[in-house]
Formats: sequence, structure tokens, C-alpha cells
Amino acid sequence: MNIQNLIKGLHHVTATVNEAQEDVDFYTRLLGLRLVKVTVNFDNEKVYHFYYGNKIGSPSTIFTTFPYIDQVVRKGVIGAGQVYETVFSVKADSLAFWEKRLKENGLETHKESRFGFDFLLFEDPSGLKLSIIEDDSDKREPVWVSADIANENVIIGIHSVVLAVEDPGETASFLHDFGYTSDKNDGKFTLLETAEKGAGNSLILLDGSGLPKGINGLGTVHHVAHRVDSIEDSLRIKAYLEDAYGISVTEIRDRKYFKSIYFRIPGNVLFEVATSGPGFLVDETVEELGSSLKLPDWQEVRRDQIEKDLVPFIR
Repeated sequence: MNIQNLIKGLHHVTATVNEAQEDVDFYTRLLGLRLVKVTVNFDNEKVYHFYYGNKIGSPSTIFTTFPYIDQVVRKGVIGAGQVYETVFSVKADSLAFWEKRLKENGLETHKESRFGFDFLLFEDPSGLKLSIIEDDSDKREPVWVSADIANENVIIGIHSVVLAVEDPGETASFLHDFGYTSDKNDGKFTLLETAEKGAGNSLILLDGSGLPKGINGLGTVHHVAHRVDSIEDSLRIKAYLEDAYGISVTEIRDRKYFKSIYFRIPGNVLFEVATSGPGFLVDETVEELGSSLKLPDWQEVRRDQIEKDLVPFIR
């Protein structure tokens, strides 16, 4: 069985962060992303689940967070076996704007060249490693334009995700079967892309043999999700991974806005495969997105208690 053409590219990245308010302020007010959905962690109703993205939260533009600061969760360690860095995409000639904006807001930045591109590196309030890259070939729409960021400078979506692994060769071999190919090497980095290539469809492997072992917790990425067209595609991938690699894959989990399976790849990074639909417009209009707490039917019956347990925040 060949599953290479089933994976279309990235779907979202999910991280564990500190406080809800500082998280919303950073990703919406500073980075200018849209808060497209406010719900809760379906496995812990006392914790928000924030989804940030473009105007409608298109797959490959979505960055999601769990603010776990009050839930007795340890501080994590960023290292091998994790998503090491999330890369956002902007249009050409925007990097100077972002370098100035981030520095004016007290963030330390530095540039690093990879594959012929400049990456502007910085951290969010929880210590997550982020970067921005100019890619004028990124034509994804509809972008989200905030009040103080002009259209030519907006963040378009997630460009790529850097995975730190101790054995990049073994992980790369798996990713080739999974659907990411087109190797390009630059020192300790290896670029892989799906058939659709480019922004939103790329992974970067980092040789993490000199890094500490990653420990999940505050300030770390929990998983990276990859998009497929249908749940039938997810089931084919599940069957292939279990048969060809002996990987333990979860049953289908209903996340309301998509359906998912989860598993760990060689290299120990937690992967999710998520359907592109139904999307975030199933319970809000485009104008309403992110304006109120939305719950799936199985949690709606406990809305009063759930809202009481959550710390209010200002949008």
C-alpha cells in the first residue's frame, strides 16, 4: 500500500503554554493572527483550547494552544523528539517590519540563513521557539488583516515545522513513506515537502543529537498535525503504519472541527492526521469566529460548570 499522496501537507501545530490572556495578546495583538475558535481541551474541560489562524482558520494556517499554567503542569524542555520550532510565512520585504515590531515589543530576535532564506527567530511568552520567513510564492488566502499591520506585512500562515530528532536519517526514511520527500540539505537541517510543496506543506528535520531529550510541558509543542481529505484516508494511513511499521495508532477521535488519529513516529515526535473538514464555520459565521466559547454537543450539557472553571480573558 502506498500512502504518499494521501498527506497533503500541514494542518496545525498545538502547544502547551502559560496564561490565557498573555497568549491571546501575543498571537492576536502582536502577531496579528485571528482567534478563530475558543473552546476547551476536550480531555480537560478546565483548560481553554485557542485556535489562531487566517480569516477562516484554513488548514495549514492554524496554531493552537492549551493555557495550562494553573493546572499543575511542569515546565517542559524543548529538545530531541519534539517539534522544535514553528515557522510562519510572510510576503517578500516584510522581515524588516517584523524585526522592528518584535524588538519594539521587547522581544529578542536574530536571523539565521537556511536553504537560501533568512529566518527571523524569536520566542513567545511561554518560551516556544518561533520564526518568520519571507516567501512570496505563498498565495494562501484569505489572510487576516489586523488594525495596525498592513496587508503587505501580515502573517499568512504556518510555513513549515522544524522537528528535532536524534537520528534524522531514520526519521527522513519514515517521512518519505509518509508523504514528505524532496530532500534538500543545509548543514544540520533537511527540508522535506509533500507533492504540493512550499508553504504549509513542508517539514524541516534538525539533527538533535546534541540537544537534551524533549520533555512535554509548559512552553513546548505537544504535536503537529497533517491534513488529509477524508477520514477514509486517515484509516488507510492507520492501517499502513500499523502493518508496515508496527506503530500504535489511536482510534478516530472527533475534534468537532476535524477528525483525527495520533501516533509517534521514529524519532518520537507526536503526529496527528486530521481531516481538512468540516472546519470552523460549522458553529459560527465568518464574522462570529472566536467571539464566544463553543463546545461540542457532549460538553454543552455542562456549559455552566465549564464556564465557571475557566479564567475569563479579554479578546
